[in-house]
Amino acid sequence: MAQIFPRNANLLARLSIFALVLLVVEGILILGVYFRSNYFRQVNVAIEQPVAFSHQLHYNIVGIDCRYCHVSVDQSYFANIPATETCMTCHSQIKTASPLLEKVRESYATGKPIEWVKVYDLPNFVYFNHSIHVNKGIGCSTCHGQVNNMPVVWQQQALYMGWCLNCHRNPELYVRPREEVYNMDYVPPSNQLEIGRRLVAEYGIMPPDQLTNCYVCHR
Repeated sequence: MAQIFPRNANLLARLSIFALVLLVVEGILILGVYFRSNYFRQVNVAIEQPVAFSHQLHYNIVGIDCRYCHVSVDQSYFANIPATETCMTCHSQIKTASPLLEKVRESYATGKPIEWVKVYDLPNFVYFNHSIHVNKGIGCSTCHGQVNNMPVVWQQQALYMGWCLNCHRNPELYVRPREEVYNMDYVPPSNQLEIGRRLVAEYGIMPPDQLTNCYVCHR
């Protein structure tokens, strides 16, 4: 019987299988890089909201403290989005006819809340408590960047696990005096390590071996 396949058919088959495996591995690696990229995590991408709100204007120029709008940031695990009533405490007197605030006035009149778009959205398996961090001397700008300079808010950090663990392993590098927590322009001093170690002890921050325990963030 005549030979159907040429002598190099086995070699071609092996090369085809190898190329297919290589292609699958490359695809997995590309997807891994993509899902860990700033593009996928929307880092440094301005998030458009239903109502234009400038932290730059309200914090830097008007001088409104973070806690006026985010009232639960030092009391609860979440930093609340302000209710329409909070907006209207000022805007019932200021810029009352501005077309930019039409949705705010409509929300106030109807009682239907504005559907703000979340900028930071942690996975459901991650537990994060804002009040603990704020009361232990971790400033807003440490995680959120200088929001006071953002006319439209964007995500400053991708919030990878390694980034969080770096702070939990070395809290003395990031902790600041409590009175500086809401200071968006705060710059760590040259003797941050010395001050940080003192504040870690003063604020009763857990040692790194406890702070890096799985149950701290995964409950």
